Amino acid sequence: MITLYRVDEDRNMRRFYHLRVERTLFGGWALIREWGRIGSRKGQALEEWFEAAELAEAALQKLESAKRRRGYCLVRG
Repeated sequence: MITLYRVDEDRNMRRFYHLRVERTLFGGWALIREWGRIGSRKGQALEEWFEAAELAEAALQKLESAKRRRGYCLVRG
């Protein structure tokens, strides 16, 4: 799982973005995205299904790059 955070105190912005690839029950692969405000119990989620793990991983890398360009930083730990 990749966890990205974007915090901007001046704009009262505290966001998280989780990305992960998992195998589905039907033998395919899913890219699962979850995002929302840090500390909130509400958030959103989206699943995209792929035929192969390589396609799901490529989509994950593309999304991670896009989020980093928008100011999100990788969380270590």
